[in-house]
Amino acid sequence: VPSDTNPLPPPVHLPPGPLFRVEGTAISIPCSVSEYEGPTLQHFEWFLYRPTAPEISIGMISTRDSSFPYAVFGPRVQSGEVSVQRLRGDAVELRIARLRAEDAGVYECYTPTTDSMYHGNYSSKVVLKVIPDMLGVLAPTPRPLLRGRMAGTSPLQLSLSEGQELQLTCTAQSQTQQHTHLSVSFGVSAPDAPVGRQTLQEVVGVRRDFTVEAGGHFAERYRSGELSVAKAGGEQYKLAIGRVRPGDAGTYHCTVGEWIQDPDGSWQLIAEKRAALAQVTVQSIASQLAVSASPPEVRLSAGDALELLCNLSGPAAPAPHVAYAVSWEVGEGDGLLVAQLDTDGVAIVGESYANSQVGRRQVSLQKLTPAPGAYRLRIESAQPGDAGTYRCVARAYVHSPDAQLREVANSRSQGLKVHMKSEAVVVQAYAWLPVPATYRGDTAELLCNISVESTQAVHVAVSWWVEVTVGEEEPQGRMVASLSREGVAELGQRASGGDMSLDKVGPQCHRLRLHGVEPSDEGRYHCAVTSWVRYPDRSWYNAGAVKSNSVAVYPYARAMDTLFIPLIVGIASALFTGIAILATITCCFMRRLRKR
Repeated sequence: VPSDTNPLPPPVHLPPGPLFRVEGTAISIPCSVSEYEGPTLQHFEWFLYRPTAPEISIGMISTRDSSFPYAVFGPRVQSGEVSVQRLRGDAVELRIARLRAEDAGVYECYTPTTDSMYHGNYSSKVVLKVIPDMLGVLAPTPRPLLRGRMAGTSPLQLSLSEGQELQLTCTAQSQTQQHTHLSVSFGVSAPDAPVGRQTLQEVVGVRRDFTVEAGGHFAERYRSGELSVAKAGGEQYKLAIGRVRPGDAGTYHCTVGEWIQDPDGSWQLIAEKRAALAQVTVQSIASQLAVSASPPEVRLSAGDALELLCNLSGPAAPAPHVAYAVSWEVGEGDGLLVAQLDTDGVAIVGESYANSQVGRRQVSLQKLTPAPGAYRLRIESAQPGDAGTYRCVARAYVHSPDAQLREVANSRSQGLKVHMKSEAVVVQAYAWLPVPATYRGDTAELLCNISVESTQAVHVAVSWWVEVTVGEEEPQGRMVASLSREGVAELGQRASGGDMSLDKVGPQCHRLRLHGVEPSDEGRYHCAVTSWVRYPDRSWYNAGAVKSNSVAVYPYARAMDTLFIPLIVGIASALFTGIAILATITCCFMRRLRKR
């Protein structure tokens, strides 16, 4: 037990041993000193005691003397294979870039004393055992379940279509006598790129503790089940990508690491090997999807059937994992939807072809041949409004493992011109007042005469409007009442809140009556006429609309109404004057009476 006059020497710290490392790999051994006197910058010397001569120390390297290494280590120190790296003033790290079998032995870290008195031992030792490299990684030939064309064997060349399945296997084996764990990682690098940690993107890997992790943008696909890794047998690992994407192209590698647990409890990577599995190219569906439409131009008359064909071409091989949705649009730009056939084969008609105004037109979109196949659009009774430029739009989807659809491509055909030959419908409207002067409280009548020139049966819808002016803004129209093409009346709200009615007084004459007009009903009124033509499929076509001239409604005041107010004022004035005179006379008479 040391006395107060002989304190303990400053401790030199090394990791506990023995340390097992693989021949040909690198090692770093840290060494530090504490509880010392003197400057904060301490110097270190490293020695090796080989098992063949355990009593002989071989100088390896020193932080203060460049001539310190013995001849056996001199060239390795000069080349940088053996070096010492200072971590801080009192800590360094011995680094050997490539271990040799003769590097096994006992390593001593010694620090020259800077204390005022010598206290004994200023070093520490650790055992290093160099074991042979028994780690192996193999890339066997894929089984027939790999879908693709194989060209060559070094590495394997695979060509897949987008959405197909990719499966790769890797064999990892170790015959190391010590207890070690293996980690297996599948990675991909860009085609023809040098392989390294900076260029290799990890896809998925099994860690030394048997946990599975996916790297980068593959993590989400792993969580959704589109990507998996599993151990198949004792030494085989299998990577499966359920639906490959164009971005998955590249050279796939299998990296196997061997780990050992040091006495201090930390895990160290003692060996790592990598093998190229396959060179994978992915042909995108977008590059294979093409859409064409026919005929290039169509001319027909109103009421005829309109038929257009759409042809899709996609991947050459059958692709059950790919689903298509086809639609027809009319117009420039995004276009107006005519009809659509979704991936489940359900047909959807555009809103403009099925609503309360036009009814439900007979529009169909039919698949004629297997996917991607041909599709036919048919409009039973074409209308003048169907003229325009038509395009077929195809969208390709890939089924994900979670049953979701992911759009991977879309394409549009060239425009088809559809010309319609139709007979013109000429409509005119004229509004007038049968009684020019209308008085307050009377019923104001407004008539709308309509003339129609057409060889077809035309139905008209009539609406009445009043122009409302708010402040200095432009007059705005407000609908008062309307009569539909089926003869159904819809009454709005008058400004005065009074009643009104609509009726037809002649073959082409419609009447609006405002009962009990008030000054708030004053304004300029007009009628608007919309002509409708009905086609054989029972749908309606808006053949045009016209607005009539405007007429003024001004409720005049009656003669009695103009005399009533002056009469009331006169009577009130007379009564006031009479009361004043009577009060004056009474007052004077009472004064005289008191004097008497």
